[in-house]
Amino acid sequence: MEYLAHSAKGENPPQTYAAHVEGVYHEAGRYADEAEHHSRVCAGQLKGIVRRSALWHDLGKLDDENQAFLHDPGQKHGSLPWNHTDAGSAALKEGDSPYSALVVFSHHKGLPDMESEYAKHEEIFRDSRPSVRSHFDNEMALLIKRHMEILSADGRGPEEPFEGDQPVFFRMALSCLADADHTNTAAAYGQAPENEEMPQLRSGERLEALDRYVSGLGGGDERSRLRSEMYAACRDAKVTGAFTACDSPVGSGKTTAVMAHLLRQAMERNARRVFVVLPYTNIIKQSVDVYRKSLVLPGEDPEKVVAELHSRADFQDEDTRYLTSLWRAPVVVTTAVAFFETLASNRPSALRRLHELPGSVVFVDEAHNSLPLKLLPLAWRWMNTLAEEWNCYWVLASGSLVRYWQLDSLGSVEMPRPAVADLVDENLREQLMQYEQRRVLFEWKREAISREELVDWVRSTPGPRLLILNTVQSAAVIAEDFCKACGRNCVEHLSTALTAEDRNNTIERVKARLKDKSDTDWTLVATSCVEAGVDFSFRSGFRELSSLLSLLQAAGRVNRNGIYPDAAMWSFAMQDDSMLKKNPGFDTSREVLKSYLNKGVEIVPELSTRSMNDEIILDDSCLKTINCLNNEEDASCFDTVCSKFVVIESNTVTVVVEGELAKSIEHGQGDWQRLQKKSVSIRRERIKSWALKEIAKGVFQWTLRYDPFLGYMCGVLDLEKSKDGMLEV
Repeated sequence: MEYLAHSAKGENPPQTYAAHVEGVYHEAGRYADEAEHHSRVCAGQLKGIVRRSALWHDLGKLDDENQAFLHDPGQKHGSLPWNHTDAGSAALKEGDSPYSALVVFSHHKGLPDMESEYAKHEEIFRDSRPSVRSHFDNEMALLIKRHMEILSADGRGPEEPFEGDQPVFFRMALSCLADADHTNTAAAYGQAPENEEMPQLRSGERLEALDRYVSGLGGGDERSRLRSEMYAACRDAKVTGAFTACDSPVGSGKTTAVMAHLLRQAMERNARRVFVVLPYTNIIKQSVDVYRKSLVLPGEDPEKVVAELHSRADFQDEDTRYLTSLWRAPVVVTTAVAFFETLASNRPSALRRLHELPGSVVFVDEAHNSLPLKLLPLAWRWMNTLAEEWNCYWVLASGSLVRYWQLDSLGSVEMPRPAVADLVDENLREQLMQYEQRRVLFEWKREAISREELVDWVRSTPGPRLLILNTVQSAAVIAEDFCKACGRNCVEHLSTALTAEDRNNTIERVKARLKDKSDTDWTLVATSCVEAGVDFSFRSGFRELSSLLSLLQAAGRVNRNGIYPDAAMWSFAMQDDSMLKKNPGFDTSREVLKSYLNKGVEIVPELSTRSMNDEIILDDSCLKTINCLNNEEDASCFDTVCSKFVVIESNTVTVVVEGELAKSIEHGQGDWQRLQKKSVSIRRERIKSWALKEIAKGVFQWTLRYDPFLGYMCGVLDLEKSKDGMLEV
C-alpha cells in the first residue's frame, strides 16, 4: 500500500506521505537554519525542534481509516476521520520531546493558552476527546512502525529548556513548520512553484542605486538642499545599538533618507531583509513605487524585489491558504496592522511569515501612532526581544516622535528602556522644522453641524480641499452628498471601501488634479487612510474630531510646501444622523482633543506626548488592558493574546469584487497579488445582511453594487436608503 499525505485534487495526483514529510523536513529545517543564523540565544535548538516536529507532524495520517479517506477518489472536501495531529504530538511526548510535541499539536489549530494545557496534566498537547486519544494510543506502535519503514528516521529525544523569550520562540518554531507544510502542499497541487527563487538583498548595490536616484531628483532651493543634507545624514549615521529615532517633519524626504540608512545598516549587520511598516494601507503603493524605481537592479523583477503587502488575509484552509501573502522579498512594504498582528498571532496561517523576520532591519513609520495605546507596550516588548535575541534593527519615525516607553502615565508598566539613538541631529531638525512654523492654522468649529451645513461650509473655503471623516460609511455618505450638490467632478472619494486597485487609481487622479493649478473647486472626502505618507498638498483641510495625533497627521496634507500664508485645518463634530456612523474607538482621544481646542491650547507636534498621557489617565481601562496583555504573554496564553491584540476592532473577511477572479478562486486558482488588488475587507457580522457569497473557505464575493467612486459602500447605501424608504429609482 502506498501511504498518502494528501488526496488527489482535480488534475493533480495524490501526494505520498514520504514525499510530503521529506519535503517539509528539508524546507522547515532550512527556514529554521536561516532564522537561527541571526539568533543570539538558540544554538541549534530551533532547528532541532523544527526538524523533529516536521518529521512527525503527519504521523496520524498513517492510520487505516485516514488512509482510506485519502485514497477515496470521491472525497473532495471534509476532515479526516481521526485528528491526525494527535498521533504526532503523542509520539513526540513519548520520545521526551515536549517542545516539538507542542509545535505538532499546534500546526493546524494554532498555539494554545498554555495555562489551559498545563491543566490537562498528562494529557497535555493531546486531543481533548478521550476517544481520539484512546484510538491513537492503541494504534501508536503500528503507526511508528509504518513511519520507520517509510522514512527510516526517528529523531526524537530530550530537549533542553529554552532560556530566551519562550512565547516568541514558540511562534518562530511554528512559523517554520507551518510555512514548510503549507508551501509543500501548495506546490504539490500546482498552486505555488516548487522552488521559487527570490532575489537577495544586495544592500550595497541597492544603496548605490538609491544614491543615483536621489541625486537625480534635483532642486536648487533651500528646502531641497536640506533634504539632501537629511539624506546624507541618515545614510552615513553611525549606529551600533538596536534602536534609532528619526524625528523629522513633513516634506523632509524621509522615504528615501531612512531607506538609505536601512541599507547601510543592512550592510554592516549582514541583514537579509528590509521591512517598511506604514500606518495605512492606501499609502503603501506610493512608497512601493518609489522603492521600485530606486532599488531594483538591472534584470530583476520589481515585484519580487519590493513586495507590496497590504492584505491581512491569512487562510488556514488547505484549499485557500496558497492565497496568503508572505515575507520572502528582500524589501517588504506592509501595514502596521498586518505586521504587528502577525507578531501577536497564534494561527499557523499568519505565523508562517514570522521566520523571515530575524536578521532584518525594520522602519516603523509614525511609530507612536501605528497602534492603539493599549497595544503599544506589548508590541514594544516584542520589538526588544526581536532586537536582543533575533538580531533585528529598528528605526522609529515620526514628525514628532513620542517615546511612549518613557511616558509618565506608563510608569507602572514594566517596559524595556534600551538606548535609542537620534538619526537627525538637533541642528538639522531645527532647520527642517522652520518650514512647519505657521504652515497651517488650526481652527475649531464649536457647534456640531449637519450634513447639508458641512457641504456648504466646506465648499465656501478655498480649494482644493481635504475633508476627513471618522468612518468608511460617513465618508461615503458625505462624498455622495457632495456629488449631488455640485457634480461628480467636484468631489473625489478615498477609503477602504475601494479595492486597492481603485484606491491607487484615485490617488493618481488626485495627484494629477493637485498639480493642475487651474483645477481648484473640488474636495477629497476620505477616511484616516490619507493622514500619513501620501504626498498630497491641499489648500484647506477639515478633520472630524478624533485625536490630536490624527489631526497633526492630517495637517501634513495641507499647504505641504508652505506657499499659502492663511491655510487652515479645521476640526468639527457632526450632528447625529442615521446615515452616519460613529467610531467608538475615538471616544477618549476625542474628549482629550476637544478639551485642548476649547481651552485654546496651541496645537503643535510637541503636544503629542501630553495628549497620550492624558488619554491614558482619562481611560482607566487602558492600563488594565496593558497589564492584562503583558501577564497573558508572560503565561504564554497564545490564543488569548491573539484574540485581544487587535489593531482594528473588527473581525473581517476577504471579499472579492471582480467576477473573473471570484470564478478563478472557486476553481482553486488565482493568486494573492490579484486578490490584494481586487478585494476589500468587510466585517464578518455583515456576511448575511450584505449578501456576501462564499466562493471558497473564508473567501467571499461581493454581490451588491460596486463602483470605483464609492466602492462597496454604494451597495451598502442602497440598503440603508431602502430601510428608510429613500431608495431612488
